[in-house]
Amino acid sequence: MLLAALFLQWVMTFLEQLAAAQAAHQSLLCVGLDPEPRKFPKAVGQGPSAIFDFCAHIVDATHELVCAFKPQIAYFAAHRAEAQLEQLIAHMRRTAPHVPVILDAKRGDIGSTAEQYAIEAFERYGADAVTLSPFMGFDSVAPYLKYHGKGAFLLCRTSNPGGDDLQNQRLASVEGQPLLYEHIAHLAQGPWNVNGQLGLVVGATYPDEIARVRAIAPNLPLLIPGVGTQGGDAHATVKAGWRSNGPIIVNASRAVLYASSGDDFAQAAFDAAHSLRQQLSSTM
Repeated sequence: MLLAALFLQWVMTFLEQLAAAQAAHQSLLCVGLDPEPRKFPKAVGQGPSAIFDFCAHIVDATHELVCAFKPQIAYFAAHRAEAQLEQLIAHMRRTAPHVPVILDAKRGDIGSTAEQYAIEAFERYGADAVTLSPFMGFDSVAPYLKYHGKGAFLLCRTSNPGGDDLQNQRLASVEGQPLLYEHIAHLAQGPWNVNGQLGLVVGATYPDEIARVRAIAPNLPLLIPGVGTQGGDAHATVKAGWRSNGPIIVNASRAVLYASSGDDFAQAAFDAAHSLRQQLSSTM
C-alpha cells in the first residue's frame, strides 16, 4: 500500500490528486489536523504518542469523506511531536493514498532559508502542498516551485479579524490602487505562477472577498479555512468560490476533531465531517 501511495505521488500532481479525491468522494471538505492534547478524551492519553493516536483515529474515521487533510505543523512541534507528524503522514499514505496532504506551515523567509523549509515540507514530511506567506516576495516562494507537481498556497485574505491590518490596505504604488489581498491574487494568477502550482488561502468568514479573489483568479485552487467553529457559512463559501474550472478546498478543524470529548470522538468526527460534506456539496 505504501508503494502504491508513493507511485501515486510520483505520477500525479497535487492538482490531479485533488481532482481525483474530490470526484471519488464527492467532497470539497478538508479536515484540518490541529491536535490539542488538553481537548483529547481521557482514554486517548497525553504526550506525543497520544497525538499520533488521536489524529490517526480521525483519519481512519473521515478519509472517505474528504478531498484533503491539512495537518498544522505548530500543533505537533509545540509538543515535540514532529516524529509523530511524519508517522501520521505515513499512516495517511497507507490508509488513503489518493487523498492529498497539505502541510499548513505558513512559511515565509529569504530564498536560502526557504530552500530548507521546502526540503522540510516535501522531503521530510512528504506533503503534497504547503501554505506560505508571500510577504517577502517571489524569491521566498520560488524554492517551493522547484518541486514538480507540488502545490503552494499563498496567504491572501485570511479568516482572522486582524487580517484587515495589512490585507485590506490599498497599494498606492500599484496601478489601480488594489487592496493588498487583490494584488496577491493578481500575482498568483499571473507572473508568480510559473509552473501552475500556486493556490490562494482565503477565509470563509469573508465571502465577498472570496468572490473578489475568484474573479481575479478564476482557475486557481482556493484553500478556504474558517467553516464551522470560526463562523464561516458553508453555503456562502461555496457560492462565492466554487467554479467548475476553479477548485475549492474547504477546511474544518475543531468542528470535526472535537465534535465529542468522549470515547465516541471518532464516530462523532465522522458524523460532523459527513454533515459538512453534505452542506458543501448541496450548494454546487
